[in-house]
Amino acid sequence: MTDPTVTPDAAHEQGSGDPNDSAVRDLADVPAVEVITRAAIMLMSAAAEKIGLSAPDPDESPYRDLDEARRLITALAGLVTASAEYLGPHAGPVRDGLKSLQLAFREASAAPDEPGKGPGEKYTGPVW
Repeated sequence: MTDPTVTPDAAHEQGSGDPNDSAVRDLADVPAVEVITRAAIMLMSAAAEKIGLSAPDPDESPYRDLDEARRLITALAGLVTASAEYLGPHAGPVRDGLKSLQLAFREASAAPDEPGKGPGEKYTGPVW
């Protein structure tokens, strides 16, 4: 139970004993570029799984779901496009990862999208 006489700022400074309280404080100390990069890596990892890239034979992966991969790649493209100016030296590797996923998606598709119509390409432009 929380003490109604303690303000949120005071609880933050004192610590409420709640294990989640330290997580909130820690997250507040993380630079925005790191939060954005972590989100991008999570989206990349999830998309790679949904394309089947973690399996020896992607066509046989039990996790393969190209519809889900399309959504994840599009979300990643939006994040990368919107935050590119803030990523500094991380922008290049994140863009390369995105492009690799877009190409892997195209290769995995039975009927590949037209150039410019693939996942995330409305944000990144056509990927070859």
